[in-house]
Amino acid sequence: MHRAEKLGSVSSGCNVNTTTNRFDFLRLLFAGVVALYHAVFLTKLAPLSPIEMTLAQLAEISIQGFFIISGALVLGSLIRSTSISAYTEKRIRRLYPAYVLVILIPAIISLILFQDVKGVLSYVVPNLGFLNFLGPTLPGLFEGSYAGIVNGALWTLKIEVMFYIAIPIIWLVMKRLPKLQIPMIILMVISAEIWRQFFQYSDHHYASQLARQLPAQIGYFACGMLLWLNWDKIKSSKTWWALLGLALVMLSVLHPYAYIVRAPGLALIIAWVAFASGPALNAAKYGDMSYGVYITHFPIIQMCIVFGLFKTPIIGLTVSLSLTVIASYALWHFVEKRALLPSSHYRNAA
Repeated sequence: MHRAEKLGSVSSGCNVNTTTNRFDFLRLLFAGVVALYHAVFLTKLAPLSPIEMTLAQLAEISIQGFFIISGALVLGSLIRSTSISAYTEKRIRRLYPAYVLVILIPAIISLILFQDVKGVLSYVVPNLGFLNFLGPTLPGLFEGSYAGIVNGALWTLKIEVMFYIAIPIIWLVMKRLPKLQIPMIILMVISAEIWRQFFQYSDHHYASQLARQLPAQIGYFACGMLLWLNWDKIKSSKTWWALLGLALVMLSVLHPYAYIVRAPGLALIIAWVAFASGPALNAAKYGDMSYGVYITHFPIIQMCIVFGLFKTPIIGLTVSLSLTVIASYALWHFVEKRALLPSSHYRNAA
């Protein structure tokens, strides 16, 4: 029996058409919220104001929403793959070509302007390996804004890659022990919160960074996996899912010790939005630009700050977000789409 068929025998999710949902719309919405928050935060338009604090909370929830959707779609990609090497190739094609370009363009600009080869290499080498925290700055670029960090949005990609590596092992266990699928997902949600709580209240030097790395985020990916494993059920979207999900997310915001319910709450909201009746909202009709928006907006905002465009906030916001859309459109059509296999969901949706 074909490997993909063997994997698919455990879950009906591998046989569904993923283009009949609003996941692309949600991903673009989440990327847009993160971009808007960074525009307000980096430019200090409303420091520590209710507007900035609200956007910060929404940006955090948006990133967590990304992880949930990744959990669902990446598990589907794994199940449909004929081998681990085929799965790995698809993940590399989707993530890496655009990522490399976003790393190299500011590096080349820095090299041309300041000719500091060693400084540029100290940025390029770790960033190409997703170790952004080891080299967040480039010589001469953005030195007057947010400690000169070139692209502060890329920290989540390391978490994504770590999940891509971990999920074949997780799925191998789930496939062989199908009765343990739900207990394993529950265990991942609980373990993630234990990790987060431990480092949140720790005096470890890197506690704040460790509190938001993969062990603390695995619960969101796990809830996404649960969506995929119950794909046929979640297609019958119920309004009470959204209401219950909203209540759980709000509870997690208002009460820190209720944080553990955010992942299942957000998964319920995503499931409802993805399949509720109404317009299709095909956000990928002209190209799947959500990834491009996410990885390009930060340096574009930094550049607009350097050129003084945010002295008039409305001009800065308009120019930076417009350039982000243009860059994302170009990145999709000239890099991302060309790197994907012809059978890719992302190409078909567009």
